[in-house]
Amino acid sequence: MAPRLMRNAGEVTPREQVLSGRLDAVSDAALLSLLIGEDREEPGRALLDRHPVPDGLWRVSAEDLIGLPGVGPAGAARVLACLEMSRRASAWRSGPRRTISTPEDVVDLCWPQLRGADREHFWSIALNTKNHLMRMVEVSVGSLNASIVHPRELFKEAVRLSAASVVVVHNHPSGDPTPSGADIQLTRRLVKAGDVLGIEVLDHVVIGDGGEHASLRELGLM
Repeated sequence: MAPRLMRNAGEVTPREQVLSGRLDAVSDAALLSLLIGEDREEPGRALLDRHPVPDGLWRVSAEDLIGLPGVGPAGAARVLACLEMSRRASAWRSGPRRTISTPEDVVDLCWPQLRGADREHFWSIALNTKNHLMRMVEVSVGSLNASIVHPRELFKEAVRLSAASVVVVHNHPSGDPTPSGADIQLTRRLVKAGDVLGIEVLDHVVIGDGGEHASLRELGLM
């Protein structure tokens, strides 16, 4: 590991700034260096140079991190854990009474957790009679361009919760949110299954790069 630089007398390190609550004074590079386990800004700067914020950093892998000077497995694990916690925090902040009425509401809820995903994630959002969020469930994780979804798995939690309706959502890692033929066929199968169960499928939202999205309801494909 590279030797730590000597600091000047009276100089406040990023670690001390964080501990004193002065987070706004700490650069992005310094914050990343702290996660890596360094007081020096250089390791964090090297990471940002190769994987700039926002989208580049969200897509960083363990191999990418460990390949950087001064970054070992422990530092890589801390960075990846922090990124994952930030994804999950968006769902915790939403609260159980959040209302889902438009495709934009779906994107606001889901995009922070889907950002940078390199596989298709297919989720079901269970709603009550007032369109309040009851639960968001990950139904499946697929490949680079496909996800395998069975209606039984998608509706299982909605039935348990006595949900009035669901919105289904998945991402396209390619970045293009245009629904595929398979997306359209699956949506129509889910609508039929929901009719049998008495649980309406309100929409199927496909999310691409930067939160760009397509609503199969708005496109008339349901």
